[in-house]
Amino acid sequence: MYDNELQRFKTEINLSEFSASLGYALDKRASSRNSAVMRHANGDKIIVARSEGSGDWIYFSVRDDRDNGTIIDFLQNRSALNLGQVRKRLREWLGTARPSLQSNLFIQELLPLSRDRSIVLKAWEKAKDCLSLPYLTSRGIGPDVLALDRFAGCVRVDQCNNALFPHYDNEGLCGYEIKNKGFTGFAPGGMKGLWSSRIRENDNQLILVESAIDAFSYHILHGIDRTRYASTGGKLNPRQPGLIRDAVGKMSEDALILIAFDHDEGGEKIAEEVRAIVFQERKTKRVVPDVGTGKDWNEMLKYRLGLT
Repeated sequence: MYDNELQRFKTEINLSEFSASLGYALDKRASSRNSAVMRHANGDKIIVARSEGSGDWIYFSVRDDRDNGTIIDFLQNRSALNLGQVRKRLREWLGTARPSLQSNLFIQELLPLSRDRSIVLKAWEKAKDCLSLPYLTSRGIGPDVLALDRFAGCVRVDQCNNALFPHYDNEGLCGYEIKNKGFTGFAPGGMKGLWSSRIRENDNQLILVESAIDAFSYHILHGIDRTRYASTGGKLNPRQPGLIRDAVGKMSEDALILIAFDHDEGGEKIAEEVRAIVFQERKTKRVVPDVGTGKDWNEMLKYRLGLT
């Protein structure tokens, strides 16, 4: 009986809602369809999810690697209650009316989260917002651009001063590019989706590029408004055509899709693939850097700034 009761606690009690009753609040911008980022006024930040295998509500703390598990662990790690007292507390939660909580303080339901994706999420949430980084400055991307609302949350920095560029799919964060001087990598356990800038309802252009750094560079070079950006992080994988189609589908019918991949053999190949994906649905235009300035938008930017 007791084992069955413990399992009910783990699967039937919404841990996002329960944590909200203890003073946590949902960070809607950082959350997704399979993860809820919850913040407390005391500085604690947890990620709530549902296990892909068991369906249990689970959590892990961003600031303490030892602080993770189910609702049982969550409550014991935040109180002096023993297991018997935890059972009593959670029985009351299941057996009585819930505390009256504002619906925006928690998430109602989540898609199951795989172990690999949970590792990616935890590492991403440990990274800090990036408003200045020597590596990016050396490539012509300074604090004035990183601070723009268009790129808020679009790049973070880890403990090694690597720039991290998040990739998303239809479920949420699925990985991130890792870049530093002489180094390019990808999140362990992660998968490429699309990196994208923030979107606005009145955007009338979508610019598709090979890297997030090219997106920042294009924006600096051309200074255009009402434009959102998306990056594939290099050549396409089998999942990305559908994500590109979805990104295009979110644009207005009269929007222009600029195909701005590198001006080299690899970039032309991606451009042809993307053209085949979207040419029947939207107006497209192929754009490349000025002759003699480089093969991509960051090379053109550095050329203009005298950084080459």
